[in-house]
Amino acid sequence: MTIREQGQPDPADASVRELVERLSTQVPALVRDEMALATAELKRKGTQAGIGVGIGGVGAVVALLGLGVLAAAAVLGLATVLSAWLAALIIGVILLVLAGIISAFGITQVRNSAPPVPEQAMQSTKRDIQTVKESVHR
Repeated sequence: MTIREQGQPDPADASVRELVERLSTQVPALVRDEMALATAELKRKGTQAGIGVGIGGVGAVVALLGLGVLAAAAVLGLATVLSAWLAALIIGVILLVLAGIISAFGITQVRNSAPPVPEQAMQSTKRDIQTVKESVHR
């Protein structure tokens, strides 16, 4: 019987019964490990997304304040040429059209985004399945 580096017998020297016994203990452990990896990866991605949304929200509030000031300045500037009500109406319509365009773009981006998938865990599981398939075919 050949002994490998880790002190375990070489699988090529093991009987079918021994291999099945090892498989019955190793597969559940492998599944648990893969589930733990997937859970950790999703938690990390969720935390990162939450932080990004929070920062984006703060940026949106600051931008909204700036937009309000710029809109007021535009109304006051246009009011020097037109009536104040007409200047406010024109700037309001322009802002609503701009908001519609930006919202449509945002909705398109959300629809096209991929769901949060535990990519590392999936790749690891695929490698494990491939390794098992190759071992069985020997």
